[in-house]
Amino acid sequence: MGELESSTQNVMPKLINFLSSLLQKVAETNDLNRGFQSQKISVFHGLTRPTISIQSYLERIFKYANCSPSCYIVAYVYLDRFTQRQPTLPVNSFNVHRLLITSVMVSAKFMDDM
Repeated sequence: MGELESSTQNVMPKLINFLSSLLQKVAETNDLNRGFQSQKISVFHGLTRPTISIQSYLERIFKYANCSPSCYIVAYVYLDRFTQRQPTLPVNSFNVHRLLITSVMVSAKFMDDM
């Protein structure tokens, strides 16, 4: 294993833990928001909450997507910009997984594709 590969393996679990914790708090806060019923429903909303945790979902994406660490940071920036521009579509437990995989995919296209 190369030095860069080893460094990435050490950084990624911390990054995954941080992002999953942050997104979990955001989703839970928005779930408890009294205005939840007045929020718009989008194509990103599921009918039920996924059974997989955000942490496990991010670990799975990390395992199979082979994205660089910067992709996860950019993906979070995309999510943040999305919520700022679409305040009636906040991140919650019904859409966080779909928004997350979409933002990671778009950031991987921007950051990692040749």
